Amino acid sequence: MTILTKISDELLNGDSEKLVSQIEEALDEGLSANEILNDGLIKGMSVVGALFKNGEVFIPEVLIAARAMAKGIERLEPLILKSGIPPKGKVMIGTVQDDLHDIGKNLVAIMFKGAGFEVIDLGVNVSAEKFVSEARKHQPDVIGLSALLTTTMMNMEKIVQSLKESGIPSIIIVGGAPVSEEYATSIHADFFAKNAVEGVEKVLTAMAS
Repeated sequence: MTILTKISDELLNGDSEKLVSQIEEALDEGLSANEILNDGLIKGMSVVGALFKNGEVFIPEVLIAARAMAKGIERLEPLILKSGIPPKGKVMIGTVQDDLHDIGKNLVAIMFKGAGFEVIDLGVNVSAEKFVSEARKHQPDVIGLSALLTTTMMNMEKIVQSLKESGIPSIIIVGGAPVSEEYATSIHADFFAKNAVEGVEKVLTAMAS
């Protein structure tokens, strides 16, 4: 079993310490940070994503794997930046105004980072005005809106409308427990994703087309 296979397999176990130790081993063997990211971490997380889609693992297992992946990315990020490899794109995300939940948003951020994107995380309780001003500042390729409550989900419409009226050209993707495909269409969001895995897949497909 190669060290990259071990890294992929270790993600499902979610042992951050062991994973980082294996990354150090891979670096000592002369593998590049980009190889470790693509053929170790991303490959492993895609397996976790497939298991999740098939109902073989659930949100707690995905979160454990994502936290381990975050630690791995943390170790590799300075090396990747140093190597000058450009990110696949820039994603800006936030939980909408009046909503303080961040577990789903954090998972999405980790998944996009793991897929090779630069991620700007605006945090929670983000107003339409802040989304617009930060979008102008960072010029992201993608803007992700998250909500966990039915009451705060309604703020998504205002944010999407403000972004569109301001001429922000970014792809807008929405998600969260109460959000549906129908609701996303009704507020003129570009995409709906029922989970972080699907969100990354849809964005990668959209950017490739």
